[in-house]
Amino acid sequence: MKRLLGAVLLVLAGLSAGGMALADARVAICFNYGCLAEAEVVFTEAQLSEVAESLGRAGSAVAERALLGQVMGQLYRWAGTQSPISADRPGDFLDDGAYGAMDCIDHAESTTRLLRLLEGRGMLRFHAVEPIRRRTRWVVIQHFSAVVRENVEAPQVGASFVVDTWFGEHGDPAVVLPLEDWLDGEGPNVS
Repeated sequence: MKRLLGAVLLVLAGLSAGGMALADARVAICFNYGCLAEAEVVFTEAQLSEVAESLGRAGSAVAERALLGQVMGQLYRWAGTQSPISADRPGDFLDDGAYGAMDCIDHAESTTRLLRLLEGRGMLRFHAVEPIRRRTRWVVIQHFSAVVRENVEAPQVGASFVVDTWFGEHGDPAVVLPLEDWLDGEGPNVS
């Protein structure tokens, strides 16, 4: 029994000394419209710790959504130092064909991947990541976005919210809106 206890203490000492620290996170970021190109970006443990600290300040789902918008902007800024996405501009027509431009498909896919990273590391306490959603208006106009859902006790179903990074300049906070409002066309006026 003493040997077992000693072995457990050694393992715990190794863990606390950083012997089992989580590795840097690698995420593929889409760009050049329709996710035709991807660049792998690396978020360091120091960066992820900063994000965890920020999201850890949330005491409610409302606060977590507000912080999530800010965190997405920061993750995109860091990704832009390692990939061409820093050339991205709001909407689809201000990019002027720049290498690294992102349409809403690129943003929806990349943001969902980033949200899954946060979720996988336990940083989202009040939300779960949902599949990408599409809104369609006037038959030919469509838009895609990442989505999170509030965690609530069953049998209730939590409200869903888009986390949309497409609307702003590269690295701006994401627009976080109730899904139903977004489906009705809400969001900043960009093309």
